Amino acid sequence: MSRFQSRLGSFFHNRWLVFVGAMWMQSVAGIGYVYGSLSPVIKHSMGYNQRQIAAVGVAKDLGDSVGFLAGTLCEILPLWAALLIGCIQNFIGYGWVWLVVTGRAPPLPLWAMCALIFFGNNGETYFNTAALVSCVQNFPKSRGPIVGILKGYAGLSGAILTQIYTMLQSPDHSALIFMVAVGPSMVVIALMFIVRPVGGHKQVRPSDNSSFVFTYGVCLVLAAYLMGVLLLEDLVDLNHIVIILFTVVLVILLVVPIIIPLILTFGTPAATPDQEHLLSDPQKGATSQTTQFSEQNEVILSEVEDEKPKEVDLLPASERLKRIQHLQARLLQAAADGAVRVKRRKGPRRGENFTLRQALIKADFWLLFVSLLLGSGSGLTVIDNLGQMSQSLGYDETHIFVSMTSIWNFLGRVGGGYFSEVIVSDYAFPRPIALAVAQAVMVVGHFFIGMGWPGAMYIGTLLIGLGYGGHWAIVPAAASELFGVKNFGALYNFLTVANPAGSLIFSGLIASSIYDYEAQKQNQNHHVLTSVTEELHYRRRLKEQVLRCEGAICFFLSSMIMSGLCIIAVILSLVLVYRTKIVYANLYGKTQT
Repeated sequence: MSRFQSRLGSFFHNRWLVFVGAMWMQSVAGIGYVYGSLSPVIKHSMGYNQRQIAAVGVAKDLGDSVGFLAGTLCEILPLWAALLIGCIQNFIGYGWVWLVVTGRAPPLPLWAMCALIFFGNNGETYFNTAALVSCVQNFPKSRGPIVGILKGYAGLSGAILTQIYTMLQSPDHSALIFMVAVGPSMVVIALMFIVRPVGGHKQVRPSDNSSFVFTYGVCLVLAAYLMGVLLLEDLVDLNHIVIILFTVVLVILLVVPIIIPLILTFGTPAATPDQEHLLSDPQKGATSQTTQFSEQNEVILSEVEDEKPKEVDLLPASERLKRIQHLQARLLQAAADGAVRVKRRKGPRRGENFTLRQALIKADFWLLFVSLLLGSGSGLTVIDNLGQMSQSLGYDETHIFVSMTSIWNFLGRVGGGYFSEVIVSDYAFPRPIALAVAQAVMVVGHFFIGMGWPGAMYIGTLLIGLGYGGHWAIVPAAASELFGVKNFGALYNFLTVANPAGSLIFSGLIASSIYDYEAQKQNQNHHVLTSVTEELHYRRRLKEQVLRCEGAICFFLSSMIMSGLCIIAVILSLVLVYRTKIVYANLYGKTQT
C-alpha cells in the first residue's frame, strides 16, 4: 500500500501530468476565439450597429492581450491563486453579459458592456500565463515544443467549445455566453492545483523524445479530426446522435495524453535516489557549462568583454571558461599594479534572467516586439476580416474559412514549436530564424489574398494561418531563452500587446479605411445624382447604412501594404538572428564553423 501511495505522490508531481493539465486548460482558455459566435447574439439583443459591436470586439482583443497584472501576480502569488483570480474574472465578466443579454439584468450602456467583455476576457491571460510559466520551467530544454503545443491547443479552443455547444443544441443562442462564463472556469478550478512548477528539470528521461512524438501525433490526429467534423457539419445536415458521438470522440482525443504520465509513473520501475541523481546530471551539466562562470563571478570586470578576442565566444564552454578566467586574472593583476581601473558590470547578459524593466532597454527585445507586431498584427487583421474578405470575393459560406484558419493556426503553432526546436537543439542556430520563415510565408499569403485569383482565398488563409500560428510558438520560446524564465510571465504579457496594437493599426486604420473608401466609390457609381438635395439625402443615407464592397479591389491595397510590412518583419528577425548567434551557441553548447 505504501508503495502505491509513493507512486501516486510521484504521479501528482510528474512534470508530464502538469503538461497534460496545461493542455486541457488551454483547450478551453481561448475564449476570445468564440467571440465571432457571441457577437451576433450581443448585437441583436442590445440593438447595436456594426460600429458599436466593433467597439466591443476591440475591448475583447485588449482583454485578451493586456496581461501585465496577470504576469505580475503569477510571480508574486502561488499559481493556483492567480488561476482562481482568472476564473473569477471570467465568470463575473461573461456571466454579467449573459444576464444583460437575456434580460435578467437591466441593460447597460456601451462603455459598461465593453468593460465587462474586457474584464471577462482578461481572465484568459491568467490561464495562458500560468500554463506557460509552469511548463517552461518544468521543461527548460524543450521550450519550443512546449510553447507550440500549448498555444496550439489555445488556438483550437474556439472550435472545441463550439463543438460542445453544437452538441447541446440549445434553441437559446445566448446559452453559448453562459457556457463560456461557466465552462472554462470549472475546468481551470479542477486543474489549478495540478498546473504548477514541480522541479521538472530533475525529471529528464530517455523516453522524453518518444513522449513528445506521441503528443505531436495526438495533435495531428486532433487537428485532422476537427477539420473533418467541421466540414461535415457545414456541408451535411447531421443527426443529433451523430453530433454527440463526434463530441465524445473529441473528448477522448483530448484525454488520451494522460497515458504518458500514467506509464511513466506506474508502468516503469521506480527510480532510486542514486538513479534520480544520475538522470538529472546531464541536465545540470548542460546548464552549468553556460552559467557556471556567471554564477561564480558574473564576469565582474567589464574590461573582460572589451579585451577578449571574438573567437573566445565560439569555443566550447569549458575552454571558453578557462580563457576568460585567464584573461580576468591578468586584468586583476593589472588593476593591482594600477594599470587599469576595474568597473563592475551592470545588469544581466542575454541568456540570463532579466526583469521587464531591464529588457525594455535592450535593442533585441524591441526587435522581437516590433517584428511580432508587424507579423502577428497583419495576421490577426486577416483573421478578424475573413468574413468581409471572403464575401468580397464572392464566397457565401464564410464560416468555412474561419474554421479552416483555426486549424491552420493550430498546425502553425505546433509545427513552429517543433521545427524551431530542431534548429536550436541540433544546430544551435538562433530560434528567430524560424520567425523569419513564418513571416516570409505570410508575405506570400497576403499577396495571394490581395490578388483575389480563383482559389487564392484558400491558399492565402492556409499560409496566413500557418505563419500567424508560428509566431506564438516561436516568440515566447525565444523570449525565455534571451531574457530568462524567472520573469517570463511579465515579459510574455508585454509581448502579447503587439497583437492588438498591430490589429488596431492594420485593421482599424488601414484595412477598414481602404475598404470603406472602395465601397463608397462602388456605391456612388451605382447612383446618378441629379440635384443638390438628392446628393445630401444620399450622403445622409450613406452614414446610416453599412456599405459593402465587392471584388478583389476591396482588400488589394491593404493586403499589399501588409505584405510589404511582413517583409520588414523578416528583415528585423534576420537582424535579431545575426545579433544572437553567439548567445544561442553558448546556450546550446555548439561551436560555430
